[in-house]
Amino acid sequence: MNNIDINNISYEYHRGRQIFNNFSLQLKNGETTFLTGCNGCGKTTLTKLIMGIIKPTSGEIKIFGKRADSLSLGSMGEIIGYVFQYPERQLFSSSVMDELTFPLIFKGYNKIETFEKAKDLLKIFDLEKVKNSYPSLLSYGEKRRLAIASVLMVVPKYLILDEPTASLDNHRIDALSDVLIELKNRKIGMLIISHNKTFIEKHKDRVIKLEGGQIYE
Repeated sequence: MNNIDINNISYEYHRGRQIFNNFSLQLKNGETTFLTGCNGCGKTTLTKLIMGIIKPTSGEIKIFGKRADSLSLGSMGEIIGYVFQYPERQLFSSSVMDELTFPLIFKGYNKIETFEKAKDLLKIFDLEKVKNSYPSLLSYGEKRRLAIASVLMVVPKYLILDEPTASLDNHRIDALSDVLIELKNRKIGMLIISHNKTFIEKHKDRVIKLEGGQIYE
């Protein structure tokens, strides 16, 4: 029941170009799956279908035994942490610290524990110097690191990362790798879109290539 099951889904873009036709895939929790393929092959579209941001024209997606179309985006976000390809699309608060703490405090989490957790993530992702800055004024790499940190604040059961190493130097990729290893040890599954061969080789349990709406392993 702790899997993501994609069963015979179809989806076409608004101009009629079909990207998936009776497409099926199972993603196991606790397993790190990498999704590769050329630009435009549907990698990001697949992640948005899983998250319920867009809906398949037919077929069914189940998230840990629950139909995806029965879950609100808020409920989905508590199960799956999703980091967009373009991180500025998920940063809304007035400061880096607020970005990390406000959602949990709003939901009634303990303030002291929330701020301590945020401080730990600021250190891990090298964001301490910009903790009071507006997210919109950060560099692209800082925005990406903040987006990843904000998702990890919630402690999701599963994680989807779209090109997480983009604009990160080797030192910061290593820091991200340490976090992913810790999450793997906690049995948190991950679906990661990446073209970074070294990063893939370090973390992969499974590699799927998407081409023509089909998977190749």
